[in-house]
Amino acid sequence: MNPNVPILLELHYFPSIQWFSKFFLHPTMVLEQHENYVKRSFRNRAHIASANGLLRLSIPLAKGKNQQQNIRQVGISYEENWQQKQWTAICSAYGNAPFFEYYVDDFQPLFEEKTEFLFEHNLKVLQAIFFVLDFKPPIQLSQSYLTNNYAGMEDFRNKITPKTMEKTDDSTYQNISYQQVFAEKNGFLPNLSILDLIFCKGPETLSILESSVNT
Repeated sequence: MNPNVPILLELHYFPSIQWFSKFFLHPTMVLEQHENYVKRSFRNRAHIASANGLLRLSIPLAKGKNQQQNIRQVGISYEENWQQKQWTAICSAYGNAPFFEYYVDDFQPLFEEKTEFLFEHNLKVLQAIFFVLDFKPPIQLSQSYLTNNYAGMEDFRNKITPKTMEKTDDSTYQNISYQQVFAEKNGFLPNLSILDLIFCKGPETLSILESSVNT
């Protein structure tokens, strides 16, 4: 991996620690907005720690051939009240976390507003995370679909997936252990959603992200 060039990534829902660590390695992150939706990915899924271990949060999508749709056209379904269910799960998981009360009011609106499209919703999530961290990294949206091995850019699309959460061939990332909720019961769960790190470590989040970069 070349740390001196921008990195190209797809946009995730409450991205993982590994995903966020790329801000500390590359001068700019470029988010792919011209790809087609890919199933069984973090585009509409996030992992948090719960009393029963790893918990998957998943955004249900509007009916249609999502796999063949441009990511900007993939709609969110509100037939079931997934927002309330997910927010209840997050509150249950992190209600006793050291910094939950400091950030709860910043994240709650994301589970009340009904955004039509997945990509737009994920952008709002990302902006909320930047706000609570007081973090303003350089970020761009792709201007067209970029083919593999695009010159002058590190293509890391589809490299951070639910399958590679614990074990990855990403030599520039290392899991950093920190005190998690329910750790005595479940042990340390690596590379969860950034939500886990924020609620557990608060102002230390950025320094831990930086430490997770293996140079």
